[in-house]
Amino acid sequence: MLIDRNQPLEIQVEKQARIIDALILRANRAHDFGDSAYALFQSAVSLQDEVWEKSKDLELALDTLGKASVELETAEFARDQMQRNLADVLDMMEGGFALFTADKLQICNDIFQTLIPDIAARIVPGLTLEAYFELLNGSALATLNHDLATPPGAREQTQKLSPGASFVLALPHDRWFQVISRRTSSNSTALLQTEITGIVRKNRLEKDRLIDEQTHFLQAAFDNMTQGVCTFSAEGTLLIQNAAFGGLLGLPYPLRRKGTAFAQILEHVTRNRLLQVTGLRRDIEEMILRMRRDGMLQDRIRQIDGRVLDLHFSMLPDGGFIVNIMDITAETQTTESLEKRVQERTAELTQANLRLRQQYEAQARVEDELRIAKEEAEAAVSSKTRFLAAASHDLLQPINAAKLLISSLVEGSRGSGMLETVERLDRAFNSIESLLHALLDISRLESTGTEIALSEFEIDQILHHVSEDCAPLAAEKSLRLSVVPSGLRVKSDQHYLLRCVQNLVVNAIEYTPKGRVLVGCRRRGGKAVLEVWDSGIGISRKDQKVIFKEFSRINTSATGPGMGLGLSIVERACRHLGHSISVRSKPGVGSVFSLELPIAQSGSAAQGVRSRMPSTPQFDMDLIIVVVENDPDVLFATTQKLESWGASVLGAHGTQEAIQLVREIGMPPDLILADYQLDDTDDGIKAITALRDLVKSETPAIMITADRSEWLLQAGQNHNFSVLTKPVHLSRLRPLIDWKTRPAGPQGQQTQT
Repeated sequence: MLIDRNQPLEIQVEKQARIIDALILRANRAHDFGDSAYALFQSAVSLQDEVWEKSKDLELALDTLGKASVELETAEFARDQMQRNLADVLDMMEGGFALFTADKLQICNDIFQTLIPDIAARIVPGLTLEAYFELLNGSALATLNHDLATPPGAREQTQKLSPGASFVLALPHDRWFQVISRRTSSNSTALLQTEITGIVRKNRLEKDRLIDEQTHFLQAAFDNMTQGVCTFSAEGTLLIQNAAFGGLLGLPYPLRRKGTAFAQILEHVTRNRLLQVTGLRRDIEEMILRMRRDGMLQDRIRQIDGRVLDLHFSMLPDGGFIVNIMDITAETQTTESLEKRVQERTAELTQANLRLRQQYEAQARVEDELRIAKEEAEAAVSSKTRFLAAASHDLLQPINAAKLLISSLVEGSRGSGMLETVERLDRAFNSIESLLHALLDISRLESTGTEIALSEFEIDQILHHVSEDCAPLAAEKSLRLSVVPSGLRVKSDQHYLLRCVQNLVVNAIEYTPKGRVLVGCRRRGGKAVLEVWDSGIGISRKDQKVIFKEFSRINTSATGPGMGLGLSIVERACRHLGHSISVRSKPGVGSVFSLELPIAQSGSAAQGVRSRMPSTPQFDMDLIIVVVENDPDVLFATTQKLESWGASVLGAHGTQEAIQLVREIGMPPDLILADYQLDDTDDGIKAITALRDLVKSETPAIMITADRSEWLLQAGQNHNFSVLTKPVHLSRLRPLIDWKTRPAGPQGQQTQT
């Protein structure tokens, strides 16, 4: 097809005309196809067919054009009808309406056009939205109301309105219109002008009514105030005042009228009321100057009848001032009464304070006396403690000698009739020794300067000593004493811990008629728990609360030695060491005493004789032993006991005598056995050092002393000698001598405690 039917009819008709013209031109020039008649006929036929076909197309196009023309006329009629209906509707609207398309006025009603007369002639189609608002801003008849505009400051926003913006126009003759801007779906802008004159007038009337009511209420409150209030102009004349103002000042009616000078009122008050002025300034000019400088002024007046008034003057923005008068008679009387009571109470408190000061001084004197008495008591206790500590050597010396002599008596009386008597003497002396040790331990623990020497060591050292010391006591009662090795290293004071465990084991043996006593130590969490089990009589819950007190024995029929001090010493020592102690028991079943000890983390432990030390040998000694002891009885008893074991003993009372004896025999001794405390400035360390220097060899040595200081143990490590405390346990002395004098292996590498 040469013609596109989708194109407008005018274009199709124009194309049809050009085609027809072309066909006619071709027919006129038919002679160009040749001189042959047949050829001309054939061309004419072909041309006729084309003309008929084009004619049909032209008729069809004309028919289509006619239909389109009819439809166009129908649409134009409908549009005209719709515009007439829209104009009628707009004319029927009560408010103004305008539609801006592409920010240009397309249509509006008469109200919108004529609402503001001075710009009505310029509101025509094609007016831009921006130009319309410029006309509003330049109009002399339309005013933007800032009080009713929404939002505030809308006048500045009219140049750039956004959809939803609104404002209020005030027109002459008290007419009000609200202008609302809306965006349509086609992005056009519609302006609606709605008259709100009735609403504004109604709101105004309601506002005036509320203001009148508030004014009435305020005036009523003002008139009924108990305070007197009045205002004065900048010239000092009365403007307004309430009834209380004149009543408080006793002003006559002429002085309450508007225009009365403040100076007249002040003069009347000061002349007729006989006021007791306490600071009121009568010079009005001076008062005004002061108020203008400070902004306020306050004074107080007292009337002749006793009434007190408080006056407050405050400046007003216009140069005037306001006066507030308050009756504070009741408050003043109360304050004065309180001040009087305070003065009276102050006087009473002063007297009471004086008495308290006297009592305090008396109490201070009593406290001084008590402090002096306490210091004397502490000095007495300290003196007692120092005496016991100093006397411990002298007390233990004869006991040590007696133990050695009794041991010799026991061995010498075997097979004779005196054996039983000697054994009873030995048991009685052991009781005396235990009691003396308990008293010495208590005196040390009560001393304010108790020396606690913490060190890290293997708990098996303590268990070994306990096993050796308590085994004979358990054997006498036919009890089985079991000590389980542990291998744990703990941190504590070896001396006090050993005494604690010894007392617990002795206590268990004493209150166990038959069965077994078990001692062991195991890890529990981050602590080492040392426990002493027994199958004894047990302890009731009531008695468990008192067993750690002095002189407490739960079974008074017990035949064992002691006065009930053992567990008291354990409790005090554990308190000083920071170890917790507990007991679990059931009457008739047995008891378990537990000590919690910290496990050693690092560092070397104080060395001691370990459990591998051999038991007491049965063969005779073939040794030369030098014994240095200043006490003749102890020296005799020690010499006799060592000689009974087969040793050759060189007994000396001091270092020089020992050196002389060694020089006489002309050979080094096998062992040095020395007491620490000798005569004058001599001591056992000097004796051991001097003898070793004499023989030019590291002769094994054992220090026997009543001194339990930690520094002596450290000295034993430094000078390579063992330490035994008095009274000496023979069950330890004999194995230690054998261990120190063995020919094989290193000697003197451990310190016996």
